[in-house]
Amino acid sequence: MEAETGGDELEQSGRLLALSGGDAGATGACINCHGLQGEGNGGDAPRLAGLNSGYVVRQLDYFSSGLRRHPKMVWIADQIEWSERVRLGEYYMALPVPDEVPGADPIGDMGCTQETARLYHEGDADRGLPSCASCHGPQGQGNMGNPPLAKQPAPYLALQLKHWREGKRYGDPQMLAISRLLTDAEVQGLAGYSAALRDATPYPGLPEACLPERRPDPRNGA
Repeated sequence: MEAETGGDELEQSGRLLALSGGDAGATGACINCHGLQGEGNGGDAPRLAGLNSGYVVRQLDYFSSGLRRHPKMVWIADQIEWSERVRLGEYYMALPVPDEVPGADPIGDMGCTQETARLYHEGDADRGLPSCASCHGPQGQGNMGNPPLAKQPAPYLALQLKHWREGKRYGDPQMLAISRLLTDAEVQGLAGYSAALRDATPYPGLPEACLPERRPDPRNGA
């Protein structure tokens, strides 16, 4: 599928890198794991389409510096110069979020609970757990500093929380602390809930039964 780059040279060269792998060669091409449309593989390779370019560049830097551990990604990052990382980031940011992302399926029963919704939107003060929404947005949309969780593969999200817990990801003390406070069941539930949040308009979002309970509003008595 042709990327909508508008003829921008930076994005065009990023597309070439994504398809060819550059100095990493064909086996290191991004499309092998992240798909032709940046949709990911539904497992350990996330959706890259639509991610902030700075976030993409930062993650490649983390792989290269050892703050993230993934043998293949570490090797690939070491073959890519900083200017090439910027081009890749610009290319993937310009790609539209695909209508279908492997692993970001309709939410399952484990994630469709009031407890999971409350944990995502409100956290758990008794355990010192901040809400996921406070950093990743109420609809999982993310921001320049924190990635979107919505329409990412649920297995990938669960795996990353485990990587934080096990010390395979570094660089964010808060994520390390959060991952070690969550139970395995909460990790799975939050992964499914986050993946199904409404980040892009073509995505159906959460069913009503999974939405957090409405709080009384003193302004209207609701």
